[in-house]
Amino acid sequence: MSSEEGAQGVQLAALPEHVIGVLGMHRSGTSCLTGTLQSAGLFLGEHHTWNHHNHKGNRENQSIVDIHEAVLAANGGAWDKPPSTARWSAQQLEMIRHLLQQHSQEKYFGFKDPRALLLLDGWKSVCPDISFVGIYRHPNAVAASLRQRNDKSKRECLALWYAYNRALLDEYEKSPFPILSFDEDESVLDAKILEVAQELGLPGRAADDKFYSPELRHNAGRGAILLPAKYRNLYKHLKSLSR
Repeated sequence: MSSEEGAQGVQLAALPEHVIGVLGMHRSGTSCLTGTLQSAGLFLGEHHTWNHHNHKGNRENQSIVDIHEAVLAANGGAWDKPPSTARWSAQQLEMIRHLLQQHSQEKYFGFKDPRALLLLDGWKSVCPDISFVGIYRHPNAVAASLRQRNDKSKRECLALWYAYNRALLDEYEKSPFPILSFDEDESVLDAKILEVAQELGLPGRAADDKFYSPELRHNAGRGAILLPAKYRNLYKHLKSLSR
């Protein structure tokens, strides 16, 4: 074994045994999914547990969000301006590796940030064995929720929905992983997330430790407005693949 191979072996050994990324568009239930997986034993490190738009917190690790924003900016993009390509610098990859190494004692380390969907190559470079869980939501509901949070037109919101969910589908087609629908009834979605948690090997949760509650779902209605074909088709495709 060369010294380089040996060094890589040390780096890989220093990472958490399992790294799990929660994937999904903004306002699509990623916080609910992440919080429920956390209640089943997923370790998130330091993360947000409250904000104005989500009183249980978006469950995001700000250090990871900051790295994602830096990568997007370096590629001329942002969360609401997905770049055509997203190249990571060696320094940015090392920042992710260092963050994971800080939690190497954890068997299951997870993260959630919708921006990750635009930046998965970097994560797969650092963690070749990373596991993903995805979630999606009807485009009208996402657009309504996003417009309430951000000053954007419905057209802009739908375009972002498409970009993120196209990335979700593209990643699934490379190597399938569980995909869930935030349009499901609360009890059904909760049960399906726990099934996924069991498949991932998470320890499970106490019966009274349920994360999801109705107030976490804003703008639940899908709306009666007929969407252009490309949005309808992508939504139907994701629905055909979901649990």
